[in-house]
Amino acid sequence: MRGPDATRSVRLVEVEAYLANDPASHAFRGPTARNRSMYRGPGTLYVFRIHQVVCANLVTRRGEAVLLRAGGPPATEGASATGPGRLCRALGITIDDDGQDAARGTRISVLPRRERVPRIAVGPRVGISRAVERPLRFWIAGDPSVSSPRRLTA
Repeated sequence: MRGPDATRSVRLVEVEAYLANDPASHAFRGPTARNRSMYRGPGTLYVFRIHQVVCANLVTRRGEAVLLRAGGPPATEGASATGPGRLCRALGITIDDDGQDAARGTRISVLPRRERVPRIAVGPRVGISRAVERPLRFWIAGDPSVSSPRRLTA
């Protein structure tokens, strides 16, 4: 992420998927003023506030996205990027970033991995009350920046 005073970056280590017809997704009931960015093209940031915490999803298909849950190493000295709210805070992502193109953006950009893909663990999503059983949470196995819990199902 590029800001007026610095460039901040993390290596994404954990995400959760929210698919079409997913009752846990903000897009489940269709487009609204709040979730309009979920219906833009792949690479769009859907930024929302929940319990006074800003979180960010990266749209993968219209109405589908992955919640950016954790990054490592921390974006700035002493700033944790473990958990979706801390990740956004460490990167300086705010509600004003909703709708930004992170695939071709100048302020926020998500870049492909350069190194070999490590072992990916799969488990249930956390912090939701619907469709909890779906194994749609993905993280780098053994990475200390992954948020809790770290139950492995696949």
